Amino acid sequence: MKSTYRVLIIEDSLPLANLYKQYLANEPIELACAETGQAALDYLQESTPHLILLDLKLPDMPGEEILQWIKKQGLPSSVIIVTSHGTLNTAVDLMRQGAADFLEKPVSAERLKTTIKNQLEHARLQGLVEDLQSSFERHTYQGFIGASLPMQNVYRIIDSAAPSKATVFITGESGTGKEVCAEAIHNQSPRAGEAFVALNCGAIPHDLMESEIFGHVKGAFTGASNDRKGAAAQANGGTLFLDEICEMDLELQKKLLRFIQTGRYQKVGASKEETVDIRFLCATNRDPMKEVAEGRFREDLYYRLHVVPLAMPPLRERGDDILSIATSFLVSYAKEEGKQFTRFSPEAEVVLRHYPWPGNVRQLQNVVRNVVVLHDGEAVTIKQLPPPLNETLSDQEIRSITQTMKPEPTSSGFGEETSSEEVTPGSDIRPLSEIEREAIQKTIAYCDGNVLKAAVLLQISPSTLYRKKQAWETDEA
Repeated sequence: MKSTYRVLIIEDSLPLANLYKQYLANEPIELACAETGQAALDYLQESTPHLILLDLKLPDMPGEEILQWIKKQGLPSSVIIVTSHGTLNTAVDLMRQGAADFLEKPVSAERLKTTIKNQLEHARLQGLVEDLQSSFERHTYQGFIGASLPMQNVYRIIDSAAPSKATVFITGESGTGKEVCAEAIHNQSPRAGEAFVALNCGAIPHDLMESEIFGHVKGAFTGASNDRKGAAAQANGGTLFLDEICEMDLELQKKLLRFIQTGRYQKVGASKEETVDIRFLCATNRDPMKEVAEGRFREDLYYRLHVVPLAMPPLRERGDDILSIATSFLVSYAKEEGKQFTRFSPEAEVVLRHYPWPGNVRQLQNVVRNVVVLHDGEAVTIKQLPPPLNETLSDQEIRSITQTMKPEPTSSGFGEETSSEEVTPGSDIRPLSEIEREAIQKTIAYCDGNVLKAAVLLQISPSTLYRKKQAWETDEA
């Protein structure tokens, strides 16, 4: 245990409170005492202990009220009830209300120390689990939706690269969220309070691109009636994101390289240089090495920019993220359009999950918008999906895939037994989802229903296990 653990003793008997202090005198914990319920509440409004020893009989209020207040406020403190007025039924009822343990007076020194050590260790492990969940299994992150392994990797790279000034070279197919990624890096960086300026090098004519980046002075070219700030000046102190950088003209690439190396640039038509402090991010949907090999992208610029590579995964490789993203779009657009949609039918989910999504998240967004604008209802059906999604799979294929998603018969204790189609007699081949579910259910049963222990044995995140378990229970309902 660490000396940073704090324990609050709520006990109206001063001799008993002093006895507990003696029991715990050599333990590396910080103790505080409260003789009344109100004194305890005053303390808890100022500080949050890791653990609370709570007497049920207090002079001004019952201990149950304090327990209820603690749970209502959402305090993470573990509560151990200590009372001489306890029964088994009382203990069970208090545990249901949120107490972590129940001790009956008189309490021996060894019993008290062991119980406190166990609860503090549990709190420590729970904190580690929550830290792991926040670090390794985030379901949303800086504008992204998705908990798949490829996206967890993206989140970790962003976390690591954001504090630096190093250039991040983002690659990925069109529609995978490269600009969202660039904004996430900026928002996680020390420059978050400064400007984020994005330029799409493929959408601006080549003869105007230099002016867009560096700006121009009045009379620099026909139509330049005023001085104009470029993206470089606008992004000073912040981040400049150059999207589709492989589309940039070779001559301008040379000027860009010098700008990145020195931080100095010259407006079109100007005679003096200006200096800025910029963090560069860039992206392309092409293979940059192929562009270098074919002479369309400068090799020296590539190596200058390619400091931290970050590859955005295509939607088809993101598993159940497809359904999470689609549902988020559906709920948002339904609210916007005044429609009733809240979910997709199981058959529609199968189609969404198995469609290759060549246009990635952008295409998915347009598909959902199409459905919401043209239709209404509670659940989106296959017929409401636009072509080619409503033609992707035959009815027989959809039934076959849906059948493999149904629960296997189980005796693990967290769902009623249901039947599903048997594998073809004599065949050893089974859907991976069935094998995974069977392994998880057997492990949870082996651990007597303890999901945390099962997660440790299976070497996966507890939150992943809870999510899968919840999804199966929903299917069985």
